[in-house]
Amino acid sequence: MNRIAVFLPNWIGDVVMATPAVRALRDHFPAAKLTAVCKAYVADTFGGCPWFDDTILFDKSGPADRRFWAVAAKLRAEPPDAAVLFPNSLRAAVLAKVGGCRQVYGFARYGRDALLTKRLYPVRGVGGRPKPVPAIDDYNRIVRLLGVPDPGRRMELFTTPLDEAAADEAWLRLKLGRFRTVVGLNPGGAFGSSKYWPSAHFADLARQLADRGCGVVVLCGPAERPTADEIVKLADRPAVVSLASGPLSIGLTKAVVRRLGLLVTTDSGPRHFAAAFGVPVVTLFGPTHIGWTETYFKHAVHLQKPVPCGPCQLRTCPLDHRCMTTLTPAEVLAAADRLLPAVHTDVTPRQERRHAG
Repeated sequence: MNRIAVFLPNWIGDVVMATPAVRALRDHFPAAKLTAVCKAYVADTFGGCPWFDDTILFDKSGPADRRFWAVAAKLRAEPPDAAVLFPNSLRAAVLAKVGGCRQVYGFARYGRDALLTKRLYPVRGVGGRPKPVPAIDDYNRIVRLLGVPDPGRRMELFTTPLDEAAADEAWLRLKLGRFRTVVGLNPGGAFGSSKYWPSAHFADLARQLADRGCGVVVLCGPAERPTADEIVKLADRPAVVSLASGPLSIGLTKAVVRRLGLLVTTDSGPRHFAAAFGVPVVTLFGPTHIGWTETYFKHAVHLQKPVPCGPCQLRTCPLDHRCMTTLTPAEVLAAADRLLPAVHTDVTPRQERRHAG
């Protein structure tokens, strides 16, 4: 194959979970032109990545040159021999066909079976309902349709020199260089408020970590600045700071996570940044099923309270949010204690972290 269009997932964490498949695709077709087709807000997740030769941004409500027909025209200018569809949407399959992709590979879901050249079917459980299968495994199954050997499960990310410069500035401004170990807290989640752990719990955890001599930095996106500021205020320790006061970007978040000794996070994108950079991570699960996003990272601890109403997969909780509120700071601190020794005794994953430039 000479040209392959890779339709990337629409969630940041899912993009990271697709990296083993993309890397294997690149290795199997070293001379092919690989084009990423993706939403603008996930493009920076692949910043510094050497696997793609071109990127086409797709946004159904964005600038004219990113909308459906414009993207289809860009694809038709050099018709791909194949399209790899990581998203399950009907729109992605139609775009691949209208864009002139000669072969289309993906899961037969949402009525798009006839649009696929080769198709896979979801694993079904009791009653015929889709069974939770890690996305990383499903993405690997898709590229194997093209003859790609088993990609494995090692996720991988890169940073750019600009990302590292931004992290250098933040590290200096927040005086994080004085700490042997810096722990990151990530309270956000684009999925919805049902993933949030209470700010008071995060603050309690931050306070205890600071009292042990750790530096603590609260990560955030633009919409999460108030939450980050609230956690810092409630923690009331000089060692607890946040990124909220400076410029924010996915690249900055990646470069900061790459430097951490430990990340404590909700089930959201930065959780996967940590695993891809070999950083130990404690993930706080509430409404989401762990089985969908298992990454097999050996320095990960998953915490989830067994509640009769969950995991519900709802974006907002219609009840009392017990799956998250009953998860205590003491339980999270105990999980952190299980991983913090890995910072000093198992340094190989951290030494292998990579960045471009």
